Amino acid sequence: MSDHELRVSKIRNGTVIDHVAAGQALNVLTILGIDGSGGESVSVGMNVPSGRLGRKDIVKVEDRELSPSEVDVLSLIAPEATINIVRDYEVVEKNRVERPERVVGVLSCPNHNCITNGDEPVASKFTVLPDGLRCEYCGTFIRESFAGHIDGSRSA
Repeated sequence: MSDHELRVSKIRNGTVIDHVAAGQALNVLTILGIDGSGGESVSVGMNVPSGRLGRKDIVKVEDRELSPSEVDVLSLIAPEATINIVRDYEVVEKNRVERPERVVGVLSCPNHNCITNGDEPVASKFTVLPDGLRCEYCGTFIRESFAGHIDGSRSA
């Protein structure tokens, strides 16, 4: 390894989220519900050189594999991301994220009058559109910047 290469230690077990658009790593942490208080061991590389993206962010989370719903939401802010599952220091699975047609139970609707924000236990449902998301209950549209709508109480 030359002095010009990025040096980040390997993780024993967990998930490496690579090829995240530069500047989105903190949104990835929000999606994963990581705020520093849970004791997770996390490494974040921000704005590092990338042959494919020019610049990219990288997030490594030890001892955790992502749920399908987390990967779905992640794909909305990091459509070029790859999810690498690491076991015993080796990448055992590598997948590119795919944008889903809908996201269920992970985001909260910003419309306070939406049924998903009431007293009834109704999971949020959003249709994924090219430029954002639309609530399937009330029709509220969320543009691409939706990280503030992550519903940590519902994510897996």
